[in-house]
Amino acid sequence: MGKPTGFLEYQRIEATYRPVAERIQDYQELLTKQDVDALQIQGARCMDCGVSFCHAGMLVEGQSIGCPLSNLIPETNDLVYHGSFAQAYERLRKTHPFPEFTCKVCPALCEGSCTVGEHGDAVAVKEIERFLVSWGEEHGLAGPRQPRLRTGKRVAVVGSGPAGLAAADGLNQRGEDVVVFERNDRPGGLLMYGIPNMKLDKDVIARRIATMETEGIVFKTGVEVGKDLSTDDLLRDFDAVVLAAGATAPRLLSVPGAELEGVALAVRFLTQATKRLLDADAPYEASLDAADKDVIVIGGGDTGTDCVATSIRQGARSVTQIEIMPEAPVQRPQNNPWPLWPRVLKTDYGQKEAIELFGSDPREYLTTVTEILGTNGMVSAVKTVKVEWVSKEGRLVPETVADSETTRPAQLVLIAMGFLGPEKTLIETLGLDTDPRGNVKTTSGSYYTGFPAVFSAGDMHRGQSLVVWALMEGRDAARQCHEYLNGRAYLK
Repeated sequence: MGKPTGFLEYQRIEATYRPVAERIQDYQELLTKQDVDALQIQGARCMDCGVSFCHAGMLVEGQSIGCPLSNLIPETNDLVYHGSFAQAYERLRKTHPFPEFTCKVCPALCEGSCTVGEHGDAVAVKEIERFLVSWGEEHGLAGPRQPRLRTGKRVAVVGSGPAGLAAADGLNQRGEDVVVFERNDRPGGLLMYGIPNMKLDKDVIARRIATMETEGIVFKTGVEVGKDLSTDDLLRDFDAVVLAAGATAPRLLSVPGAELEGVALAVRFLTQATKRLLDADAPYEASLDAADKDVIVIGGGDTGTDCVATSIRQGARSVTQIEIMPEAPVQRPQNNPWPLWPRVLKTDYGQKEAIELFGSDPREYLTTVTEILGTNGMVSAVKTVKVEWVSKEGRLVPETVADSETTRPAQLVLIAMGFLGPEKTLIETLGLDTDPRGNVKTTSGSYYTGFPAVFSAGDMHRGQSLVVWALMEGRDAARQCHEYLNGRAYLK
């Protein structure tokens, strides 16, 4: 490395955000432009560790260690430090199909396993990646990459979320003719409609789709396979199929009053907000607008945060986020040692905005909803109770705390409780096997379903997960599908 002592000499820099008072007035991106010199110095903090876990890309007892894409992080950091930005960008693209997505929305699993971070502040890998993406775009390195040859094979990709896009890109670059089917009106899956614009500008996705089309990939939107296009026709017209339709079966709230108008799934709320932003004439449900309402968000995680932030931008009167789990510790617990991803308290952009606007953190931990009240069919309040987690028969379960019931005003209740797995229609139509969690089952160590020429990747295969895991699965499924079709790899 060019600066072996850099981690001792330089401090970590954090991403800089637009001021809260300014950014809550619009849906423009949160992050500000970076200082090139400062980011170059950040590359010097990479410490030339003997065994680097930042790009390990593995799970240990269900916990992540390093980047699932196995990005060549130490090499990239060193190139940035030496000012070899073009080489650094190309090094990043060797393993990463779409760094313009993860540099905005990834929690940076790499940083959680950074050796410097064991006893100090991790290298700002995500910020270096964001810099390289911006630099590459400005210097014409992010343009179309035409395949060197065509194999004559046709592959259908079902779903255009991160896994579907990565699979389509990998197959196309290996010479297959690729058609992507998306049931929504725009490609991108949850990248487009599940993540708000201020976190991932939709122009970023549109540019990538346009580039992929220039490279030869065909996108067919408004087509739901199994409904608008039969699976028989799909299997007849294509040499192989990659299923990447996501894990979109929601976890529902089973309490009295959940059917009232004004109670909605988080993705439905976020989808309407984004569609209205992109198209003023898009269908609109007033019951899904947070303006001048008391909003209750049920569930934590990124989606809950995005609901908080979007509600604030729509002019909510108040926002409360209900979480059944306890507040995470500030420091790593003993059962969560480095280099595992640190399960510690984080205050994300949405909570920070609520704190500044309303004067307190919107999150209420160890709390659950027991009933939703309504007036004339519209939600008007929710009843909540406090819980405590107790051990029963070897596992922790929540128990209600006596005399802790509270009734809260609410005119909009958003359910951000995650997803149970993929929808079943397509799986059942094809007669695919599923694992105990309902995900598409594949042969050990692969993405092959066992059904002739059908593969599966992303959340549909692994269950609800991060964008970076979906990208990895789509990328690797493309390689396996290509080898299945051609008997050997034309492009490693």
